[in-house]
Amino acid sequence: MNLIKWLEDWYSSQCDGDWEHSHELKIGTIDNPGWYVFISLLDTDLKNKPFDPIILERNENDWFQCKLNNGSFEGVGGPSNLEEIITVFKNWVELG
Repeated sequence: MNLIKWLEDWYSSQCDGDWEHSHELKIGTIDNPGWYVFISLLDTDLKNKPFDPIILERNENDWFQCKLNNGSFEGVGGPSNLEEIITVFKNWVELG
């Protein structure tokens, strides 16, 4: 399945008439340059699921970090690492 389609489906599955009004999923850019991904997990089945932070630095343009922070999944990475960040989130969500 296409990764963006998977993320759309995950987001849609959280929308219950209330969640989407109080919580966010954001993808944007940072000035390193690179990407950030912020996904609120509050009021989801994932809010208490353990996650080991990931830090991977291959070089100054090929890197990413993912962690949980205050009830949210947060990922940042280089200009070509957006797919890897979303893949980390997907794999974590699908892990039993």
